[in-house]
Amino acid sequence: MRFSKKIDCETCSLKCDIYSTLTENANKYQLVNPLHACFKKHDVICKQGTDVTHALFLVKGSTKLYIEGLNNRNIILYILKPPAYIGLLSFFENTEYSYSVSALEDSEVCFIELDLIKKLYVEDHNLLLSLNKAFGKSVSAIMKKLISLNQKQIRGRFAENLIYLSEMHQSHKFHLGMTRKEIGEMIAISEENAVRLFTEFSKENIISLKGREIEIMDMALMKKISEVG
Repeated sequence: MRFSKKIDCETCSLKCDIYSTLTENANKYQLVNPLHACFKKHDVICKQGTDVTHALFLVKGSTKLYIEGLNNRNIILYILKPPAYIGLLSFFENTEYSYSVSALEDSEVCFIELDLIKKLYVEDHNLLLSLNKAFGKSVSAIMKKLISLNQKQIRGRFAENLIYLSEMHQSHKFHLGMTRKEIGEMIAISEENAVRLFTEFSKENIISLKGREIEIMDMALMKKISEVG
């Protein structure tokens, strides 16, 4: 991680709701001292079990939010792409992160002091609604993940995951910027099982796979597999 002094709220390419709230009141704007940090691929942005000190906003890149399990068996809950608050679930309740977040590619994150966010959350109705909406989206994603892991077989979970990645890239053809191990961690299976499923789906002509480039050839069948699980 390295901090950039060349980028501040005024020059940032992606203005967040917090910035909009602060600029409405010049006195409040003087209180903020955001830190713009650059992370390399695989860098840990926040670590499970460490203290929550800042609100984090993803400006560029992509990250994974995951639970660190025993024996290095992690579960990826969801992927974050800009604009997105990182670690929103820990803003107000927990003093420690109950999950970790790391960069899937070179990423940029804005750090804003948590005490200021808590103050603005109480005082500004629009920011309250915005953060509540983002919080609800995070909870919904986790609930969907729990239902999938509990009720679907691995082929159904695998299909659902590929649909999720396709929708995130807004295309049936996309670059798979994750390892087979990480794909397995998204659906709670081993890396070996993930490799096997890629092979099965390729042989069944449901997907086309060339290195890290993947294309869903039969989305209708993919959705059917996901539904019946």
